[in-house]
Amino acid sequence: MSSEASMQTGTPTDIVMLVYPGMTALDMVAPQLVFSNLPNARVHLVWKNLEAVACDTGFAILPTATLADCPQRPTVLFVPGSKGATWALMQDEEVLDFLRRCGAAADWVSSVCTGSLLLAAAGLLQGYCATSHWGVRELLAEMGATPCDARVVEDRNRLTGGGVTAGMDFALTLAARLYDEPFARILQLLIEYDPQPPFGPGHPQHVDAEVLQSASALYSEEVALAAHAARAAGQALISGESPRSAN
Repeated sequence: MSSEASMQTGTPTDIVMLVYPGMTALDMVAPQLVFSNLPNARVHLVWKNLEAVACDTGFAILPTATLADCPQRPTVLFVPGSKGATWALMQDEEVLDFLRRCGAAADWVSSVCTGSLLLAAAGLLQGYCATSHWGVRELLAEMGATPCDARVVEDRNRLTGGGVTAGMDFALTLAARLYDEPFARILQLLIEYDPQPPFGPGHPQHVDAEVLQSASALYSEEVALAAHAARAAGQALISGESPRSAN
């Protein structure tokens, strides 16, 4: 049964959302808000254990299931991003094996921000167009994906969102796919999603050179670490070794 049919007929729809220490909170919280308001949806926050997970800004999220006991054939597999925590997970075989297994069975494989690099490290974006945070988006090519400069990118059953705040655009887009566009429009109104950035669009194409240079400098160390992890993951996908061994 298709995901849209299951939501409209009352069949539970399982949405598996990876959570992990150091993740960027908004990457997960914004989509979770939308997903939790979808009819018949069961949202599972999953990690290696059920201990509280501290986000990048310090507050804790409680997983509701483990990688082992969560639904293994979900309607949606979702991965949020972060900075250093993502690069570390790109070399974590337990997490990568889970993503491969769950991603192969999911109706939708999805991410926000640098979560797409983690999907790519698991081999789930090879041959797909995808997006990520602007600072690391081009690194997707190291792992066989085609980087695309868009806020939300849909390629068959892969749906990826850009950096951080793109999670809301991503989630509403997926809501329309899972249920229908009229309902997604209602959700958009109920949460009053009407972005009006006080300083104009926060995208490299729409800021002056000084702002872009300063932001890039602040992110440069993380980009270097991400590049190292992406190269190792790409080599592992080619050789069949683990990313840690290929490092």
